Amino acid sequence: MPVFPLGAHPDDHGTRFAVASTSAEVVEVCLVDGEPGALTERRVELREQTFGVWHGHVPGVRAGQRYGFRVHGPYRPFDGLRANPDKILVDPYARQITGEVTDVVAARGWHGDPMAGGRSTVDSLGSVPLSVVTPDPTTARPPRPDVPWSETVISEIHVKGWTHGHPEVPEPHRGTYLGLAHPAVVAHLQRTGVTAVELLPIQASAPEPSLLERGARNYWGYATLGFLAPHPGYAAVPGNETTEFRYLVDTLHAAGIEVVLDIVPNHTCEGGVGGTTLSYRGLDAPAYYSLGGSGHDADITGTGNTLDAGSPTVIRLVCDALRHWVHTYGVDGFRIDLASVLGRPRSGPFSPDSALLTAIAQDPTLSTCKLIAEPWDATGEGYRVGGFGVAWSEWNGRYRDAVRDFWRGHGGVAELASRITGSSDIYAGSGRRPWASVNFVTAHDGFTLRDLVSYERKHNEGNGENNRDGTDDNRSQNHGAEGETDDAGIRAARLSTARSIMATLLLSIGTPMITGGDERWRTQGGNNNAYCRDDETSWVDWTATAETAAMEAFTARVAALRRESPVLHRDQFYVDGEVLWWDPSGRPMEPHDWHDGGRRTLVVLLADYWLLTLHAGDTPVDCVLPTDHGFDPVLDSTTADGGPADPGPVEAGATIVLPPRSVRLLRSR
Repeated sequence: MPVFPLGAHPDDHGTRFAVASTSAEVVEVCLVDGEPGALTERRVELREQTFGVWHGHVPGVRAGQRYGFRVHGPYRPFDGLRANPDKILVDPYARQITGEVTDVVAARGWHGDPMAGGRSTVDSLGSVPLSVVTPDPTTARPPRPDVPWSETVISEIHVKGWTHGHPEVPEPHRGTYLGLAHPAVVAHLQRTGVTAVELLPIQASAPEPSLLERGARNYWGYATLGFLAPHPGYAAVPGNETTEFRYLVDTLHAAGIEVVLDIVPNHTCEGGVGGTTLSYRGLDAPAYYSLGGSGHDADITGTGNTLDAGSPTVIRLVCDALRHWVHTYGVDGFRIDLASVLGRPRSGPFSPDSALLTAIAQDPTLSTCKLIAEPWDATGEGYRVGGFGVAWSEWNGRYRDAVRDFWRGHGGVAELASRITGSSDIYAGSGRRPWASVNFVTAHDGFTLRDLVSYERKHNEGNGENNRDGTDDNRSQNHGAEGETDDAGIRAARLSTARSIMATLLLSIGTPMITGGDERWRTQGGNNNAYCRDDETSWVDWTATAETAAMEAFTARVAALRRESPVLHRDQFYVDGEVLWWDPSGRPMEPHDWHDGGRRTLVVLLADYWLLTLHAGDTPVDCVLPTDHGFDPVLDSTTADGGPADPGPVEAGATIVLPPRSVRLLRSR
């Protein structure tokens, strides 16, 4: 009998089930029927075991059947073994999941103490999610847009938060896959130059134990329960998530917009040993998790557990899951959360040639996708910006820090110069191109653009953790008042700085990533870690104001300039002679200029075509232009929509005034 593939696969006569567990002694598939509060269960033992996989065919089982697994085997916490047949377990390969955790006590596999106590005898059926038998896909996906990396502009978006308050989206579709596919939403993405949406995790998730205990949830979705199943909470029609997500992908593709999934193959929702037993811990904890001494979970993710990148079971699950999203739904790529974990088998030292990273990079399907690494984890060993292999682009944290520092008046211009020209010092040595640097200034994790220029410290009190959560390293500024203010001068300064930051991002060489909503001047009220805030803190406000309209128009203008000029989205690093760094006094920059920590102005002539000025000072500065070029102004961040305040031509050698906190772009004549 064939063992593979894993999961539940229906045929004309029933369904074949297969689940991996090397430590189990008996595995039962449990077929569940009935309504909440009156569930019935039929248990069928999987009697065949091959290569650590338990499998069998159950006649008469059709698509739509709810099911789970019960595992009988050793319960020795100090060895990491936690089999408990009283806990019904979600199939790691389930392609659809239904239900939620409604009783955290029932979801725990232990009683009294997670290490020294005994095995819980509370049956979890009715208190935890279940898997659903799903038909195998029968049709191939149409071709993907295949936008070149050098032309890619990413917007990081949360499916629910993006449309929850959108007035043009029908109310039943707000906050759903269908809402994101609405023509008004797609038109906004196109208008602002977006070529790819990077969706915060849409894999089926469940709250971590600490959130369950206080009745909260991981709004961002970084608490995966099922790596192959779309999150059911984003379906407009309950149970229709697979069809609706496929429709979303097809709709965005028809508009020329790619879909990149943020996926979390570094930990699960079960937490540490004191957490829940929903799937992986009950099936075979040593095969899924990196375990430390005495059966505790090694934790290099900051979540309580770490998937073991050296385990064949994990390697297979991750690669199968990624291929599933490509083959079944047609997605275009993946952003790997805490990707350094994938290079640290058994939570050891990092290697870009680790088995899991290599398996992804060489896979015939996955190697044709956009692969983006978040190149760090929760430890110092995991900070690996620039350390991944040639197949990977990376979130460039050094770009974020350099741009934030420059626009708040710290650190001079040397670091910024390297970052805005593609970070060749980080990526060229490994054979990668400028687009390997995914440039970003804000992300879901941290301040929004508006908050970055409005707050100097985090305000996370509403998260329920006494403001202890979230980073204190914000590199932000408030321009004279903490938070919202009616002071017209402060508001103008914030907007000017924000436009300059947005212009810097979109005019830098590399792959820009905008945090969805920044182009609409979105605030989180100073919350820099809104991971558990499924409310107005996190939802995008689509109320039309003069400020939101102007910021959107400005973003669209800069994105159009980037799109229309190959110089501004080049796919090769600059070589000597293609870039001229200019001192405002009217001379080329000299070596000592780069070591001037008080320098607040950077002027660069790109490929003898574009003159870009960035001035972060609080007072105007005169800038003498090169003598062998005349210029036409095309962008001015001091105006609401970016149109030049003075569109007239500028003669060679002329002196122009750079206003405070400004970016200007001039085209060579």
